[in-house]
Amino acid sequence: MRPRWKLIGLAGVAGVAATGVVVARKRRAHADLEPDELRERLHRRLAEVSVADGGPGSPGSPDLPPPTA
Repeated sequence: MRPRWKLIGLAGVAGVAATGVVVARKRRAHADLEPDELRERLHRRLAEVSVADGGPGSPGSPDLPPPTA
């Protein structure tokens, strides 16, 4: 009975470690951007979506205030 609990415990530890690796990889990709570069990308994406949807004020889209710097 005792070896089964050890295997279950080791499997749990391995699962937690694997999850930590996946989370660390995802966070590292976001950390590589400078704040100004990230802000510029977000503004560019917002402009692209606004143009594709017809912009603010078009039917079905909420009126949002312009982004502040």
